[in-house]
Amino acid sequence: MTKMDCKKTRFGYVALVGRPNVGKSTLVNQIMGQKLVATSRKAQTTRHQILGVFTRGCDQLALIDLPGIHARRSHKLNAILNKTALAALQDADVLAVLVDVTRWTKEDDLVFEAIARTRAQKVLLLNKVDLLKNKEALLPIIQEISAKGEFVDVVPLSAEKGTNVDQVLKVLTQHIPVGPFLFSEDDLTDKSINFLCSEFIREKVHRLTGQEIPYATAIKIDSYEDLGHKVVIHAVIWVDRQSQKKIVIGKQGALIKRIGTEARLEIEKLLGKKVNLQLWVKVKSDWQNSERDLLELGLE
Repeated sequence: MTKMDCKKTRFGYVALVGRPNVGKSTLVNQIMGQKLVATSRKAQTTRHQILGVFTRGCDQLALIDLPGIHARRSHKLNAILNKTALAALQDADVLAVLVDVTRWTKEDDLVFEAIARTRAQKVLLLNKVDLLKNKEALLPIIQEISAKGEFVDVVPLSAEKGTNVDQVLKVLTQHIPVGPFLFSEDDLTDKSINFLCSEFIREKVHRLTGQEIPYATAIKIDSYEDLGHKVVIHAVIWVDRQSQKKIVIGKQGALIKRIGTEARLEIEKLLGKKVNLQLWVKVKSDWQNSERDLLELGLE
């Protein structure tokens, strides 16, 4: 069924909200059916407000994958991430509130305090149910967490395994308003190719380096050239200190080569053509506190 066959259409902005590393980006990728958003087990993987457009039949969801609401306030970057997440809550039609059923934290309390101040309809998504050793514990967890807020629906799921994602979609579409599509039926995102490429590179830095490095890195695409048969990309990895630069490059350049190879394969899958990816590492001291640097990265 296409939009032309619909007697009425539905469109709504759905903001995925939760603490860092709760599975928001993984869920967006599952819904979209392809890799659109960078993921890793480290916090702060999502730094931008990322929009995925999901269209099926007479329904269109604009999925906003927000940075995780967190308690860290050590840099301007952290404040920007929180501000981005909190501001988007006010504009959404539906809030998809993700909670990790295996662990409640103080940052979950921050999330629930924030959503209590919004008028949007709220759907509680209890993620990572596959990690519960005692399945009989799920019902008491559902009752305990759902009592903390006003939710129109509750859905247990596993974003990583894809379990119950169809039910999530069914519930979300029930609560978006009737209205015309705002995007083409072929649109997948409002983000540029440059942005998506930089996110895939940053994801590999997150996944392949230790705990300290991801928070000190950012990716800037210097050039993107589509030659038809292949794409040539030059990108710079920013780090805070010289010692971090050595870590990212690795012994005899081994780590930067692996980051480049894995990122290139992801970008080729996205673009459907060969990619020549050239990476450099540059020391950019205290970029997380520099308004100019954050603006250059699109983090305002």
